[in-house]
Amino acid sequence: MRALRTIRVTRYVTPLREGGSLPAIVEADDDGLYVLKFSGAGQGAKGLIAELVSGEIGRALDLPVPELVFAELDADLARTEPDPEIHALIYDSAGLNLALDYLPGSVTFDPGAHPLDPGLASRIVWFDAYSTNVDRTVRNTNMLMWHRQLWLIDHGATLYFHHTPGWEVQPARARDPFALIKDHVLRPHRRAAAAQPLPLAGLAQEHNHPGVAGPHGLHARPGGRTRPLTLDAGYAVRVFVGRRT
Repeated sequence: MRALRTIRVTRYVTPLREGGSLPAIVEADDDGLYVLKFSGAGQGAKGLIAELVSGEIGRALDLPVPELVFAELDADLARTEPDPEIHALIYDSAGLNLALDYLPGSVTFDPGAHPLDPGLASRIVWFDAYSTNVDRTVRNTNMLMWHRQLWLIDHGATLYFHHTPGWEVQPARARDPFALIKDHVLRPHRRAAAAQPLPLAGLAQEHNHPGVAGPHGLHARPGGRTRPLTLDAGYAVRVFVGRRT
């Protein structure tokens, strides 16, 4: 698996208020624009770990997921932010965060307006069942169209099992059937036949890699409002890879 790049946030551009965790468009030291997911928001580091693990699994499966990068955020950026909620979010998220490549001009995927290949629909439904994604429904597709291509975004609600108290000592919980896949927006559009088996064993080996679980282990900022988190992406994958769909 490729090693993730690390960027440094240089400018807070604007909040994206569609989600409850207040992600934001930011500019980085490579002059690129990214959607920043804050470690101090919503589910905190657990949400970022889910975004990282599932996003990179999706990319390894050649699904259309925007590039993920680690993002260093300086608390000093909060000083000029007049909105108290955003000021606190920047301050509490100082340090390592996660960001996705920003797709300017993209529009929300509409299954009624955007034809989709049944084979791709099948692979996406399989992937979301495997990653226990509760957040790809008719109400909120978490898919974008950009330059006439479909893109999958927002995987922070995957790895549903790791929000269950005591899951660390009950790893079999990660292998429970995922009944909520019945609500997936693409189920009516997938192939009737089962999708081809995917190389999960090899995938696990690729993702158990220092680029994900090594020196960049995601955790809440010490001393901030969020509790330090010891769960690392490598451990999540070691448990998660045993799932069957």
